[in-house]
Amino acid sequence: MKRLITLFSLIMILSSCKTYSKEDKIGFDKSIKKYIQKNNISIQKTSSGLYKKRLSQGVGQIVHFTDSVNVTYTGKLLNGKIFDHQTTPQTFSVRGLIAGWKEALVGSRTGDKWLLIIPPQLGYGQNKLDDIPINSILVFEIKIEGVK
Repeated sequence: MKRLITLFSLIMILSSCKTYSKEDKIGFDKSIKKYIQKNNISIQKTSSGLYKKRLSQGVGQIVHFTDSVNVTYTGKLLNGKIFDHQTTPQTFSVRGLIAGWKEALVGSRTGDKWLLIIPPQLGYGQNKLDDIPINSILVFEIKIEGVK
């Protein structure tokens, strides 16, 4: 899946992304709020539409946009289906990640663990991946294991 995330990130950079209407974003947000309520999650929404919650605070090196990060993570859809689970640290260039990950990781520290709920406009959008349908809302738990 790491390869898939990297490949998709490259595709996103090289191709234009669908611009979502205000109505689209409201619909995604309603779905996220329903998920949050159903799962009794206390989480903050950023101005971009990303929902994030720091699950544990690290004390290590700060992540910058130009860094690479070593992370462990689990990615799932709102229906609970896990599409990726990495317990061995995976290395990614921050600048090549989906917007939701970039927003959460930049300024974080080694050891931080995040819960992210990412709407399609900050995730994979109109692109269908193997186990991720078009316009999917993504739920990630990410732990920053290291910064290079």
